Amino acid sequence: MSEKPARHLSQAAEGVRAFNHTSLSVGDDWVYPGHAYDAVGNLSHMVGMLEQAVQQSTRPVMHTYEHGRVRIDGNGDADAKVAELVAAQRDAEAAAAALTAAVQRMHNAVSPMGLDTTGIPEFEDDEDDA
Repeated sequence: MSEKPARHLSQAAEGVRAFNHTSLSVGDDWVYPGHAYDAVGNLSHMVGMLEQAVQQSTRPVMHTYEHGRVRIDGNGDADAKVAELVAAQRDAEAAAAALTAAVQRMHNAVSPMGLDTTGIPEFEDDEDDA
């Protein structure tokens, strides 16, 4: 039995929802710049794949349209609706590319960041060793 491609996008959305929930407040695993570096790196990887996902998400429509089998509710114009879809897809691809570039810049910006441990008791032993 093959998997339904749309299910993967549902799982990705669930993962983003879980991240949004667990990252609302600072905690032991979500407090230092390195934690943000990891998160932004994963986010960069994910959004880097959005443009292709946008392109491929319309394949079933385009396949059906190319075979003259798209029907629009209320006897609507299939050519007009497919043209609308293609235009919106192009806009989404451009937005995905822009988002990818912005998140990659975020990752580059957070990359050199670390924690200044000066005066933090838990790290004093480490400073004495240096």
